[in-house]
This record gives sequence, structure tokens and C-alpha cells, in this order.
Amino acid sequence: MADYSYELKIPASRVAVLIGKSGETKKRLEHVTGMKITIDSKEGDVFLYGDDALALYTVREIIMAIGRGFNPEVALQLLKPDFSFEQISLADFANTKNHLVRVKGRVIGTNGKARQLMEELADCRISVFGKTISIIGRIEDADICRRAIEKLIKGSQHSTIYRMLERHRRDSKRRQALV
Repeated sequence: MADYSYELKIPASRVAVLIGKSGETKKRLEHVTGMKITIDSKEGDVFLYGDDALALYTVREIIMAIGRGFNPEVALQLLKPDFSFEQISLADFANTKNHLVRVKGRVIGTNGKARQLMEELADCRISVFGKTISIIGRIEDADICRRAIEKLIKGSQHSTIYRMLERHRRDSKRRQALV
């Protein structure tokens, strides 16, 4: 019997991605973390069982990331101790459907250019899915990326956000050079 268990729900449209071709993604997650994963394909309910609380938390984060639109390979980066998963609920910023569409459009940009540029500058991956925006990256990078997206959502100009991210990137490279 497992010491720890957790239940979470992911969108039904993402269940197949979590399971993977012939169950590969699910099996890989179970193998790498030592967790037992049970999935209710119809409802999107996912049950996790295991003896390691930290591994359980990590698997939960990976499954949430896949559920929020990330490719499993990107989500598996969360196995690295210096990577984190950030999630922004757009319900906190947009109160109408039109406002939600506009906010998502500001983050994605024309043909995905704004999102792509922010991913490059912050060295993170961004997923806009449903009523959330999610970020995977190194802890410090994911944090600055989250703050940049929140400012963008609140109305800051794209150029201001890009400058903020460029400054963070420059400072980060300087710090790494000193180490």
C-alpha cells in the first residue's frame, strides 16, 4: 500500500497525450518517479500513488503541465530540481469572454510572435491553454517570465516587457560568468 496518494483532473482532450502512444508517456513517468498512475480516460481524473512525497509532488506538476498544453518532453524537464511550473489563471485578469480572448491574444501575439520572443528572452516554455497561461523553466527564469506576462496582461506595452526580459537575460548571463 502506498503511503501517499493524490487525485487531480486534467482536460479530457489532454488524456491521450498523458497516456502517450501505447501508454509510453504514462509508463515512462511511472518508471522515472516510482509512482503508480491510474487514469480515468473518460473523466480526465488522474490518481497518483507512491511512497515518496517529493516524487508525488513532481509527478503532479508534470501531469498538470501536460494537462495545461505542454508536450510531455517539455513537462519532463520538471524532473530537474532547478525547474518549476508556474500557472497564471486568466480568470483573475479577464472578466468577460471578449476580454479573455484579448488577453490571450496579447500574450500570443500575431502568429505566435510575442509568445515565441518571450520564450527566447526568458529561456522558458509558455503554454496558453483554456483560461490559463503556464510556464516551465528554471525557477528564476519562470518567475521573471510570470511577472512579465502579468504586466503584459495588465496593459504594459510589448516593447517594455521585451526590454525587461532582455535586462534579466543580460544580468543572468553576467552572474553565470562570475560563477
